[in-house]
Amino acid sequence: MTLAWQTPNFTLTFAVDDGPVRLAGWRPATGSEVALGTDQPLVEISAIGHGRSPGTVRHVGTQIGHRLRYVGAEPTDTSLRIEQYDETTGLRVISCFAAGAGLRAWTEVKLSAPGRLELDFVSSLAVGLPSLDATLVAADNDWMAENRWNRRPLRSRLADIRSDTYRPLAKHRLAITNAGSWSTGEVLPVGVLVAGDHALGWQIEHNGPWHYELGETRSGGYLLLSGPTDQEHAWTATVTPTQTFTTVPVSLVAAPDEASAFVALTAQRRAIRLRRPVDDRLPVVFNDYMNTLMGDPTTAKLFPLIDAAADAGADYFCIDAGWYAEGDWWSTVGAWQPSPSRFPDGLGEVVGRIKQRGMVPGLWLEPEVVGVDSPLAAELPDGAFLTRRGVRVAEHGRYLLDLRSDAARAHLNSTVDRLIEQFGIGFFKLDNNTMTGPGTDKSGTSLGQGLLEHNRAHLRWLDEVQARHPELLLENCASGAMRMDYALLSRLHLQSTSDQQDHLLYAPIAAAAPASILPEQAGNWAYPQTGTSTEELVFSLVNGILGRLYLSGHLDRFTAEELDLVKAAVTAHREILPRLDQLEPFWPLGLPGWSDDWIMLGLRDRTTAYLSIWHRGQGPASIRIPWSGSTPAVLFPSTSQGWTFTKQSEELLVETAVSEPSARVLTWQD
Repeated sequence: MTLAWQTPNFTLTFAVDDGPVRLAGWRPATGSEVALGTDQPLVEISAIGHGRSPGTVRHVGTQIGHRLRYVGAEPTDTSLRIEQYDETTGLRVISCFAAGAGLRAWTEVKLSAPGRLELDFVSSLAVGLPSLDATLVAADNDWMAENRWNRRPLRSRLADIRSDTYRPLAKHRLAITNAGSWSTGEVLPVGVLVAGDHALGWQIEHNGPWHYELGETRSGGYLLLSGPTDQEHAWTATVTPTQTFTTVPVSLVAAPDEASAFVALTAQRRAIRLRRPVDDRLPVVFNDYMNTLMGDPTTAKLFPLIDAAADAGADYFCIDAGWYAEGDWWSTVGAWQPSPSRFPDGLGEVVGRIKQRGMVPGLWLEPEVVGVDSPLAAELPDGAFLTRRGVRVAEHGRYLLDLRSDAARAHLNSTVDRLIEQFGIGFFKLDNNTMTGPGTDKSGTSLGQGLLEHNRAHLRWLDEVQARHPELLLENCASGAMRMDYALLSRLHLQSTSDQQDHLLYAPIAAAAPASILPEQAGNWAYPQTGTSTEELVFSLVNGILGRLYLSGHLDRFTAEELDLVKAAVTAHREILPRLDQLEPFWPLGLPGWSDDWIMLGLRDRTTAYLSIWHRGQGPASIRIPWSGSTPAVLFPSTSQGWTFTKQSEELLVETAVSEPSARVLTWQD
């Protein structure tokens, strides 16, 4: 009464009997089996008229989910489809799995009987847990305060209400939800659950609202992953014999411990990434925004910056916000025509200088919005925008394009194609600074379903742009990292990890980034400032070296010695780049806390390791960390100068005599 599906990396065992199908066990190719709770249905699904029992705010105990019965399975080496049927409603539910380094899953819902059904919840995946004596590792996310990881025992939130006399069914849950179009605006869609000698890691891969929850049933705990819901996001969707619904995909990995779970998530992200040949370039990008021009580019300001960026070793030069604006650029965006007052002899003159200095030109775009004061707002029809009850959604001085609209897509396609054809642009920083709210009810959908359709149309548009322009690189940005999800990052080249302008506060953001995104996509800003101390320059540059060095700063004002330090950082970064997409992250001190004095991030493969160490306090100071490698050498800066690293048995003693905050990058052979 079981179904086993074997892949090169794991074997899944499903319970198949006279109840709904359940995922019962997971055995990695190497390691022991992770036993899962056997009574949690693989799919939880509810519809108007078919709710939950007992009635709770939780999304388990759904009547349809418990009525589902096994029909059949279609296994291959890399995929599995399990079909179930609900006789009462005529729903056919297919659980779809794709094998990578981990498991990718989603749910398809069809109606085989005449009529219609209004779904109000469908899980992408639900699995049982043997117990709730576990720790949840999850992350809060905010503008300029991204990747703030924390640990909490589940029992601190989910009380055990059973006793020797009474065995009541719990109705509470630990719910993690993100609303609106900023998929990581408050929390990350990533988590790791650690219990004893095993850990489960997951991520929800959607560029809009999502939800996951943990709770307890009579048989044990459960983990449930989904996209938008009615209860949390005003989402419902209609299914008929000709109208189906598919959930957002999620990924799940199993590992023996927390550290291994993050390594497994890294491998899974690489497995699902739609990587193109141009993505292999891994260029060093200079961007003129952060702590530099801050949205005020002109020909006069850009020329010396271009020369300095080229001298420092940059490969791409991106002109950020403001290049299209005569004055205030916030509420007038949308037409994306170069400003004649900023560029008296045309933007082409500036782009020509970038190319002359051997760099690829890039531009900042915020494609999904049109400013309320832009002439384009009157030229495009209402149907090109997200609307509620027939009125355009307006947030923070912008209207929001609905990418289901032919007119909206035609506008964006003509913009991108024109800028590439006219100026030879090879890089776009795609930003998004405006939230949609709950969505759009245009065309008679629920608000949440309208937003989901727009989110999916956005992904299709990105795919089409890259198909037309295979040499184009695209950066993902949304007020820093407010859309740091793997619906987008499976497609895009680079992720801006923050808008944080304080180099001391950027350190924990950069150090924690590989827990949620790939190191080769982690665009960590390094924006050294002239006139500061050498240690402050080094600290700001170390922020970018283990990841993708996203360079900024007024390099044109630097002394020769200061510029030499930037060049040395670029050289150190280039030593790592050839193997960056094979390196695995590790944290000798654990994931960093926001206020920690000592912060560490390591990347390694089988032969070579790198470690960035930041000390944000005043020296002298020392710390010991577990150590199994050889004695490390300093990769950046060129000398340790004030720092010493002493291997002592299975530990490394790190000491700094520097009186101010400072940082170093080490390397060694494993």
